[in-house]
Parts: sequence; C-alpha cells; structure tokens
Amino acid sequence: MIFSTKKEKKYTFVEAGEGHPLVLLHGLMGGLSNFDKMVDFFSDRGFKVYVPQLPIYDLPVLNTNLTTLAKYIAKFIETHIEAPVTIVGNSMGGHIGLILTLARPDLIKNLVLTGSSGLYERTFGDSFPRKNDRSYIRKKTEEVFYDPSVATEALVDEVFAVVNDRMKGIKTVMLARSAIKHNMLNDLPKIKTPTCLIWGKQDNVTPPEVAEDMHKFIPNSDLFWIDQCGHAAMMEKPDEFNEILYSWVKDKV
Repeated sequence: MIFSTKKEKKYTFVEAGEGHPLVLLHGLMGGLSNFDKMVDFFSDRGFKVYVPQLPIYDLPVLNTNLTTLAKYIAKFIETHIEAPVTIVGNSMGGHIGLILTLARPDLIKNLVLTGSSGLYERTFGDSFPRKNDRSYIRKKTEEVFYDPSVATEALVDEVFAVVNDRMKGIKTVMLARSAIKHNMLNDLPKIKTPTCLIWGKQDNVTPPEVAEDMHKFIPNSDLFWIDQCGHAAMMEKPDEFNEILYSWVKDKV
C-alpha cells in the first residue's frame, strides 16, 4: 500500500489507521519508506500509525544532535497525538526513543528498539573518504543487511546522494558523533517504561551484545531475536518482526 505524506506546520509524516498511537522513528540513513510494511500491518490491527520525517538536514549546525531531535518528537506527540504513544525506533531512531523516554516518560507508554544505537555502534566513521565511489557506498549499504539484495539500487542511490551533498554529509557525521558521545549505559536502569528489544542476530552495526546489554540494564525489558537478519529487521524480515511486535504490544495498550 502507498501511504500519502502529510505536511502540517513544521512536520512531515505518514498517518494511517485508528487506535493506540504507534510512532515509528527511522535511522540516520533511513526514511519513511523503511516502515511501509509495518504501517500496513498495524494500521489494519487497531493502531494509529505515525511515521514522522526526522529533520536531520534542516537543523541549525549548532543544534544538530540527538537531544534536539528527541525534543522535536516530543513536540510532535504533544501537538498531533495528545496521548501516550508506543515508540518504535530503528538505529538512531531507537536512540532518540531512549532519550525521549527518559526525558518525557509521560509521553511514552511502551518503547520498542531494533538495532538501536545508544551503547555503541559501527558507523561509516568520521567521514566518507570514498564518497564518490558508488561501489564502495553500495558495499557499505549492503553491510547493513544480512541479505545484501535488500540494498536495492534505489536505496544505494539515496545513500550516495546524501554522502555527496556537502552539507548533508557534514550533518550526518555530526549526528553520528552525537550518537557516540551520548552513551546511555548509566541511564538505562532509570527506564521504567515497558521495553521490547527486537534484534537481528547478524546485525553488523549494533551487534547482538548491544541488545544483550540493553536487556540486562533496562529493568522492564524483553528481548527477541530474528535469525538471518541484520540491522534493519523491520525491512529485512518484516513479517517476523511485525508478528513479534504485535504479540508483545497488543496486551499493553
């Protein structure tokens, strides 16, 4: 199903379904389309699904950090939803979800993390030394997934365009550094919100030990594994991901 994108004030987002609000947060190199199958699945099962576009490239340079993005999502929830939500965050989106849950627990009913940063992650590094080399960008994009064919030509084109746009490249590196600097190990025990961790067993970016540590330190957490799956489980194994999440969340809303 193709979902139309809404633009209201400073927010661009997808909205579908009726019921308990699910807010889906994409990662640094991600976008709204990462969640197409999730939107389809949950909007048919009694959830109102929101996928806001994170303003990664629109932030002032001095405010290009994860805390600013968490405040942006808090304002989105207050403005458009006006009720506690279930946050689902992939990669950097999960990190934003962690920051938001700690800062504004009144807004978050459940937290779902998949391939989340927040402890440590392997990134492109501090720069893109071969940004004009499309085969290198393809290889790096493929490494995100267990099955490299998930890295379609369109996806490689998107990443290639970002790293070859000077300002987008700078802001991408700034947010990657912000994620590394904003380590949350000491904060995880303070999270009282019910938390679901769904992780690809072959995640190369935030490897399985990240999920194990998050499960260990977040008091009210459950951990589920998806085999033959990399960093973006909701894209690579959407049916399995959706069933795990639905079974976990349906009794908590």
